[in-house]
Amino acid sequence: MQIQDLPYPDPGVPDTRSGPRFLWWLWRNQLGGQLKSLAWGLLHFVSVSALPFCVGLAVQAAIDRSGTRLALTGGLMLLCGLGIALGDTFLHRAAVTNWITAAARVQQLLARKAAQLGSALTRRVAAGEVVAVSTGDVEKIGWFVEAVSRFSAAALTVVVVCVGLLMYQPALGVVVAVGLPVVALAVLPLLPRATRRADVQREKAGRATELASDTVAGLRVLRGIGGEELFLDRYRRASQEVRHAAVRSARMWSLISAVQVLLPGLLLIAVVWHGIDLARQGRITVGELVTVYSAVMILNYPLRHFEEIAMAYSFSRPSARRAARVLALERSTATDGTREAEVPGGDLYDPATGLLAPAGRFTAVVCGDPDAAGRLAERLGGHPAEPNRSALLGGVPLDELPLDSARTAVLVQDKEPVLLSGTLRDLLDVPASGAVPASDALAAAQCEDVLDALVQGSLDAADPMDARITERGRSLSGGQRQRLALARSLITDPEVLVLDEPTSAVDSHTEARIADGLRRLRSGRTTVVFTSSPLLLDRADRVALVHEGEVVAVGVHRELVDSEPRYRAVVTRETDEELSAADQGILLDALQELEEIEESA
Repeated sequence: MQIQDLPYPDPGVPDTRSGPRFLWWLWRNQLGGQLKSLAWGLLHFVSVSALPFCVGLAVQAAIDRSGTRLALTGGLMLLCGLGIALGDTFLHRAAVTNWITAAARVQQLLARKAAQLGSALTRRVAAGEVVAVSTGDVEKIGWFVEAVSRFSAAALTVVVVCVGLLMYQPALGVVVAVGLPVVALAVLPLLPRATRRADVQREKAGRATELASDTVAGLRVLRGIGGEELFLDRYRRASQEVRHAAVRSARMWSLISAVQVLLPGLLLIAVVWHGIDLARQGRITVGELVTVYSAVMILNYPLRHFEEIAMAYSFSRPSARRAARVLALERSTATDGTREAEVPGGDLYDPATGLLAPAGRFTAVVCGDPDAAGRLAERLGGHPAEPNRSALLGGVPLDELPLDSARTAVLVQDKEPVLLSGTLRDLLDVPASGAVPASDALAAAQCEDVLDALVQGSLDAADPMDARITERGRSLSGGQRQRLALARSLITDPEVLVLDEPTSAVDSHTEARIADGLRRLRSGRTTVVFTSSPLLLDRADRVALVHEGEVVAVGVHRELVDSEPRYRAVVTRETDEELSAADQGILLDALQELEEIEESA
């Protein structure tokens, strides 16, 4: 896989049983790229490590005054230089490719999982953790997956050099062969503590990210209640905890780095000390001493990759564990379905509550419990929280359809829809039937002032469609965000549109115009609106009251207000005392009327 071929046609099915298993799965799915990186890494490291032998041969040729051997050695050095250049260039290219493609695979897996879970994702995983996994954790996972092949090339090079020194000069080669494993493995006792400190740092950083995300998301509310300083103090404390954890982690890694510098230095001193003694005895030549000395010094380069792979694994392991935890989440119902892909039509019916939304009609649903309303909206969209609780569209259970087909048939707009950053044109570029132009949808959703605000907030956009929307639309008010989200839903023009409190943040005059526009634009299409607004309820063809998990009354708004006390309590916000007084008044009127009938009789 090359970078220009991204995204993957299919990122695959990950092994999410644990963080290390997930990392191993990623590495296996990059086997071709890993072998390329290993091959170019071997060429680079072996060419670098061969230079000391060339230098030793050149020194000895100069001492022996052999021009032929000196010229031959010069040719070998030129060949090593070419190998270093080619190996380094293509190793870097292969390493970056492996890093980016591994990170891209993880991002695709996360995006696919988010699309499958929908709104259930943030209910099961904290928003800050999702942000941490999809940003920083992805980079760390890609780093480790990429570093494995470079480490393997470095480790093989160390083995090759040790064997070469044993064959070239056994007396000094034995010292190097014994000392190098000690140098390479000396940091192992320090790794568990360093890993634990890195885990603590990652955990505290994730908490700080979650706190920052929640604070930014609720900034308007915080300003309204004067809570900015409270949350700012909390974030200061969280960031200080992250700083202290990072310093503690850095101390361990600085100690590991010091060991990686100290031990090779001691090995080099031992080799030189012993080599000078052997040279004085005449057992080795000056050229051989220079070769062994240079080889040990050059080996510091591949040995640094032992420290890098330890750091990469320590930092990527908690990241991989978090990613695996998110990717292991499953829907309560299968996404493939048991039926062939189709877009059914007809009445929408929920067996759990008895709610019926006739085809082509505007149905309003009144539910006093917002959480129950949200669960019912999810069921109507084919996303039941529990198996075997799906709604039926034209008699077809939505959870038996493939997820794409169910979402094409029924579109559910959440109570708090998300606006992605980008231009307004990008926001409204959604899969649609093409029957509803963007201008009509924006007009029906009463977005004229929103368009003006976007143009005023953009320095270089005369056309509102080219105006940029900030992340999650935070530069807009709650009502403006609701109306843009409603326009986006209207453009898709689904067979069934389910809206959960689409006008809760707009004023009554705008809400009345939205109700008229919604009814006009969705004429002949099935629309279900969860609301307690009399303005929307009055325009509905059919109103259903859901009380304690079942439909208890069906009719039109004006009739239900007059005849159903529970409906009137939700819609008019009557208190229990007011409702009781009203019921008593109705009872007294009925008794008085009965008495009048008896007297006349």
